[in-house]
Amino acid sequence: MNSDVKKPVLYGGIEGGGTKFVCAVARSAADVIESATFATTGAQATLAECVEFFRAAQKKHGPVGALGFSCFGPLELRPDAGAYGCMMSTPKAGWSGVNLLAPLRAAFSVPIALDTDVGGAALAEWQLGVGRGLASLAYVTVGTGIGGAVAPGTPAASRLMHAEMGHIAVRRHPRDRDFAGTCPFHGDCLEGLASGPAIVARWGTTLDALPPGHEGREIIAEYLAQLATSIALMLSVERVVFGGGVMADGQVMPLVLEATARLLNGYLEPLRDPSRLKDYICAPALGGRAGVTGALLLAQAAL
Repeated sequence: MNSDVKKPVLYGGIEGGGTKFVCAVARSAADVIESATFATTGAQATLAECVEFFRAAQKKHGPVGALGFSCFGPLELRPDAGAYGCMMSTPKAGWSGVNLLAPLRAAFSVPIALDTDVGGAALAEWQLGVGRGLASLAYVTVGTGIGGAVAPGTPAASRLMHAEMGHIAVRRHPRDRDFAGTCPFHGDCLEGLASGPAIVARWGTTLDALPPGHEGREIIAEYLAQLATSIALMLSVERVVFGGGVMADGQVMPLVLEATARLLNGYLEPLRDPSRLKDYICAPALGGRAGVTGALLLAQAAL
């Protein structure tokens, strides 16, 4: 046997969300060997679970050559910043200021690439999902928080910080005047009005558990359509993808399309045709795997 034959390189990916973390070991972004999902708890405990997953996986499958980490934010992504890899001020209790990379660096001597969770999902959908063949794509996640990113993105070294689309101000829906919003920083920003926790705070349950015809879906769709309209007008990407747990309610996407068409009011000619708008604003092809797939793509690029 030739002892010089090299084993295939393995990659590790972490998708860090406000509700759950997903870890995976793979031969490529499309060839996952093993994965695990666990609840997002305290920062120290959650990151320790990630370390233990990869330690155990390496014993079974061999060494991981690089790690990709796509995490909820906001994050310090400028490589030359002293706080690179740290969580900035976040609504997630107990996570502000946490060094996300320190536990991984202490355990594994491999390259580690970091991006936001939505940045990883945008990368995955652009390369392997509904964005294949397109020059650009915007990905929006609507779940515990709301975030957005564009692929291909601007290098971290050339920007102040990553986009925080979930914290833009939106016009209040006429039937939603009295809800204060849940964002601890802005109250009734987009995330404070349309995220999963905001929906539960307002109506006592998740969006998909509301009865058919409930006005909540129309209200949430109106807010999300304001973001879709802003993306189309400001960024002019070729497609806008809406993912995340809130969007799992299949009844809200048609309402987002209707509200977007109403808000644009025929202004952008390429989107006047309803069938074109339906193609422009769509669900992710990779579903709930977009985030961890993006993390694995980050790992491949890092190596």
